[in-house]
Amino acid sequence: MTIKSTAGRRPAPAADNAGTEAAARVADVLLLFTGGPRYLGVSAISRELGLSKAVVYRILQSLVSRDVLATDDGISGYRLGAAAAALGASALRRFDARTVATPVLRRLRDETSETTTLSGLVGDERVYLDQFESPREIKMTVELGRRFPLHAGSSGKVILAFLPEERRETLLHRPLDSLTDNTITDEATLRAALAEAIREGVAVSLGERQAGAGSVAAPLFGPGGEVQGSISICGPQYRFTPEVIEHYRALIRAAAEEIRTNWSWLRDRPGRD
Repeated sequence: MTIKSTAGRRPAPAADNAGTEAAARVADVLLLFTGGPRYLGVSAISRELGLSKAVVYRILQSLVSRDVLATDDGISGYRLGAAAAALGASALRRFDARTVATPVLRRLRDETSETTTLSGLVGDERVYLDQFESPREIKMTVELGRRFPLHAGSSGKVILAFLPEERRETLLHRPLDSLTDNTITDEATLRAALAEAIREGVAVSLGERQAGAGSVAAPLFGPGGEVQGSISICGPQYRFTPEVIEHYRALIRAAAEEIRTNWSWLRDRPGRD
């Protein structure tokens, strides 16, 4: 039997654990504002997170006092405040993927005359981080900052396909909610679509996340090789014929590889921490 000395080591104080839990609650409250209604009330947040109304109210008041959340006269509920907007803008400026993706996605928009987008993986969902709108009169635009499930649409599916197996399996065993009549909600069908995305390096959607919209997406891998988001070409579904989709597959694959290469260079350049 080996006896290990515990001299100099102390268990984490209860106060530390309580502080961690409190910080997690604040983060959970804030994350609710990245999707769903613009305004959220105490009762809705309490139900969603399983917290007492008293706890939720204290968190909300603390965030309001720091301008992270705000209220409007005559409207019941809370919304994101000026400080939250400043944090989001600062994060985007410092997000290397956006820096290297911007010229590539602009060029891709010009080549295709369709909207191009950048999505990021946030928890078990994804959000649009940027878009470059089509110059056409009839075009598709996306809502930046809103969270979407990974199984709905090409940008989410291609992220889901390249997640580590254990994490992907966990998500596949959760309920697959329908966003449109074409959303894949059958696990076997979704698995087949993910297998195709892995083979092709590209995912396609025809009305799966938004009715009447077509898109082709490729995964965006970080310098360490992990999937961190995706890029897409999207537009009205009627323009996404089989021939056009095949052409876009090649374009989006090449664009994703260019972004990955530039991202790695940006991280490894001299003088960068």
